[in-house]
Amino acid sequence: MRMTIEDVIHRIGEIGIVPVVRAATVEDATSAVQAICAGGIPILEITMTVPNAASVIRHLAQEYGTTVLIGAGTVTTAEQAEQCIGAGAEFIVSPGLSLPVLGVAQARAKLAIPGALTPTELMHAQENGAKLIKIFPCGNVGGPKYLRSLRAPFPNAALIPTGGVNASNAAEFIAAGAFALGVGADLVNADALRDGNLAKITQAARELVRAVSSARHPSLEKTTSPHS
Repeated sequence: MRMTIEDVIHRIGEIGIVPVVRAATVEDATSAVQAICAGGIPILEITMTVPNAASVIRHLAQEYGTTVLIGAGTVTTAEQAEQCIGAGAEFIVSPGLSLPVLGVAQARAKLAIPGALTPTELMHAQENGAKLIKIFPCGNVGGPKYLRSLRAPFPNAALIPTGGVNASNAAEFIAAGAFALGVGADLVNADALRDGNLAKITQAARELVRAVSSARHPSLEKTTSPHS
């Protein structure tokens, strides 16, 4: 089933977590998908730093595309954007703002999520049609406090903080107004993936899901707590 841009935005917002996967092989990427999904997050972003990333995206889209939202990350050129969309990526994420990448995504009716850090960059992204914007590297410039400050002049911006986001600060980012969270090594641990310790990744995914759910629905958490 073909997803619209609005469908993808809704799904990302609903899940609230975008796992960033840097896997060495198709096998590792497949293992990461299985481990992340087992933890309750049916979405992932394969970065272009992964060897043969387009092939990995194609394999995952064919294998899991009906149940898992597959995207591409670290997309910095129009050529890469074309490759990823052609391989089946439903969304494209960049570390910064590339107008050629945005143009390709818009022409192909796919969601592009550019990166921004400053108010000027955020404004430029919005002016060029970005509906979701990645704030990167958010953790290095103040984390949740920076995100809250950034949202003050942009209360309607849908922001995805990435960089330094983990289960321990997820609730703070949500409280600061994050639309969703981009999470990399703190979720998809490279050593655990290489060693086949998928249970560690699944547990990390569960902790993140719990943290986001608790932050979004605190009253629900209290009523369902076994200690209440």
